[in-house]
Amino acid sequence: MSSRKSVWTIFHAICLTVTGMLPVSAFADNPMVIHEVKHDISPPLRNLAPSVPANAAADRQALVARPTRPALAHSQPDSVAQQLMAPLSGVSTILNFDGQSANDNRNLLGFAFVPPDTNGGVGARQFVQIVNVTYAVYDKKTGALELGPALIHTVWTGFGGPCEDAGDGGDPVVLYDHLANRWLVSQLQFNSTFTSNQQCVAISTSSDATGSYNRYEFDFGANFPDYPKFGVWPDAYYYTANTFGPRSFLGAQACAFDRAAMLAGSSASMICFQNPPSIASLLPSDLDGSTLPPTGQPNFFVDIADSSDLNIFQFHVDFAHPANSTFTGPVLIPVAPFTEICARAITLACIPEPSPGEKVDGLGDRLMFRLAYRNFGDHESLVVNHTIKGGALAGVRWYEIRSPGSSPSVFQQGTVVDPDTDFWLGSIAMDNAGNIALGFSASSHQLDPSVFLVGRAPSDAAGTMAGPSVLVNGGGVQQMSFKRWGDYSSMSIDPNDDCTFWYTQEYYKTSGSFNWSTRIASFKFNSCK
Repeated sequence: MSSRKSVWTIFHAICLTVTGMLPVSAFADNPMVIHEVKHDISPPLRNLAPSVPANAAADRQALVARPTRPALAHSQPDSVAQQLMAPLSGVSTILNFDGQSANDNRNLLGFAFVPPDTNGGVGARQFVQIVNVTYAVYDKKTGALELGPALIHTVWTGFGGPCEDAGDGGDPVVLYDHLANRWLVSQLQFNSTFTSNQQCVAISTSSDATGSYNRYEFDFGANFPDYPKFGVWPDAYYYTANTFGPRSFLGAQACAFDRAAMLAGSSASMICFQNPPSIASLLPSDLDGSTLPPTGQPNFFVDIADSSDLNIFQFHVDFAHPANSTFTGPVLIPVAPFTEICARAITLACIPEPSPGEKVDGLGDRLMFRLAYRNFGDHESLVVNHTIKGGALAGVRWYEIRSPGSSPSVFQQGTVVDPDTDFWLGSIAMDNAGNIALGFSASSHQLDPSVFLVGRAPSDAAGTMAGPSVLVNGGGVQQMSFKRWGDYSSMSIDPNDDCTFWYTQEYYKTSGSFNWSTRIASFKFNSCK
């Protein structure tokens, strides 16, 4: 890890082609089959030797989420902006505790990373939190630590190759596959020149996150798969990343991993479609709830098309006959016009903190993880969010999209705004009763960055949210940390009751550089049974 070049330096050194919004068409007739480099089964993680503390070294930043196009702007004001007027009632907090922090980086590596890339998932009896280069397992009833914090590449101990030996590349994801009661853990690996790039994926052999894993390495060669995201679906683990060649942005790549093979610990492949540069930062749909999608339903991928539309695609995979796989679209979904906050291709950061805090990145050029899917029987819904310019400051725009497989359209939408506070970097989900919860960061010139929650019941007026409920008040500001924040947070649903939400996000307990903390909270709407 310490031998790698500064990601920040590399980001500015590589000449990237940032494209405008061109006419798009998915490459639906040329699926690429990428076979694993290797796979094996690990010993139980709880039996692996803990990492040895390293000597002190300079703090540094993790992967920069690279911009892919100019900022979007619209001449019309936001017609669905809504200030929060009512308190969030009928919601009970279950747990609310601190997760991992930059100090865990220092204890294990001798230095700290920014940003934390806060991500988490809830399983049968555990919550797993994964942040830039470390992971930890918690008892979901008490919040007690069961395992870690440990370096992510510990999962690949004894595996060999870059998944074990290259340190920790970052952009980690953890999801719970509630259909099989298994965990998915993934992170990037890459060399110092980004000429050798791998996605390392591990699938647990049971519902116990501290047990053994089926481990896989997939090689992307000299193309760098930036900002990878996963979704669980009955027929595959769906995946997307922004693909950068040595000199330019190539477009978003959409892939399907052979879920059945990976659950069995067998040799596995992935089937991928490379989209043109006008398609970027796709999110695959991730299944919530016990009701499966209709038989044969493809997975849905969504991205931002322009300042008044989303794109939706359908991915049908056939591992037995890869040539029959299709990635079709886009179909445009009109949305209320919006303007991006923070032109990332030019000025990167624009979210203020109280003095002496630095302005931080709003990451407003993409949809935020997850694209949560739920089948209610009489209708299907997708919920997703992104950060926009909500008046003078940043707001969180959210959508509920219905009928994604036949006639996709926005059923309801809104932008959560405040005249004095920036809201950004959200994550959203829906329980089995149709209640929606949205968590995000909040900051202003007077408010230290904090973790807020808003929500709505199905009986509320369309497009409205109530709140905020403060999950944790910040106690300080970020200074001299490359202006990074995020790059994402995570809202997930407990598979046991299909009612309890779990949210994890970063904040600062005290002001300083590279000393972030994270929060983990669980809560439920009292109406959900």
